[in-house]
Amino acid sequence: MLEDPTFWALVGLILFFVLIIYMKVPGKLTGALDNRAETIRTELEQARKLREEAQALLAEYQRKAREAEAEVEEIIDQAKREADAFGAEAKKRVEDYVASRTKMAEGKIAQAEAQAIREVRSLSADVAIDAAQRILAARARGAAAEGLIKQAIDDVKTKLH
Repeated sequence: MLEDPTFWALVGLILFFVLIIYMKVPGKLTGALDNRAETIRTELEQARKLREEAQALLAEYQRKAREAEAEVEEIIDQAKREADAFGAEAKKRVEDYVASRTKMAEGKIAQAEAQAIREVRSLSADVAIDAAQRILAARARGAAAEGLIKQAIDDVKTKLH
């Protein structure tokens, strides 16, 4: 048996296991594996916390995005209302401007018409006076006729002007 290589292989194997146990290799391996497991557990816990924080941030950003969208809609609605009000005010101003310009034009037309009527009356009075003067001059002669002509001309002037 001492010469059997299998026996010596068995003895070497047993000595190897004894040496491994004596040097506390299984405890060191277990400790290393426990340390590694603890590191993994810590990393998983940190990852879970980071995930929760990320979800909280995502929820907050989504809430802020909804608030921003609502604010944008409110701003757009207000801008539309202001534009409508501005349009209505501008329309009213234009209508007022057109009405005042129309009234002013009608006033000018009325003034021009009154001026034309005055000019026509004045011209017709001058023509009537001139005609009366010629008729009376042609019919009447002498100093009495001239007095009557003068009186008639004065009467026509006062009545027509």
